[in-house]
Amino acid sequence: MDILQPPDWTPPRGYSNGVMTQVAVGDRLVFVGGQVGWNGLQQFETDDLAEQVRQALLNVMAILTEGGGKPEHIVRMTWYVKDKREYVAAYPEIGKHYREIVGRHFPPMSAVEVADLVEDRAKVEIEVTAVIPA
Repeated sequence: MDILQPPDWTPPRGYSNGVMTQVAVGDRLVFVGGQVGWNGLQQFETDDLAEQVRQALLNVMAILTEGGGKPEHIVRMTWYVKDKREYVAAYPEIGKHYREIVGRHFPPMSAVEVADLVEDRAKVEIEVTAVIPA
């Protein structure tokens, strides 16, 4: 996978602007549906945004692992948050959780503030696309 970064652009912090990968015979695409910050029993253990991000990332990785994937196979992430200000204020803690779970792999990401999420207690929902090589 190659990071796509125009040489005259300032590098983004914590994500990539784009990646390019060649999908060969035997490679697998994995699409992880939006994961919220509840546990495997669909129970929220916290209303803290950063802790919900931590759990959502753990959920993403559990599903990716089921498909034989690792963090470095993630090629795109989309984050849906209910409160942009709360999200920005939680950057340091979110970054700590991200590095703990995903490591120093920073695929292209989008973060979108939404009016609401389907699960009332959810403050964040994360979806992922991954390419797992043969």
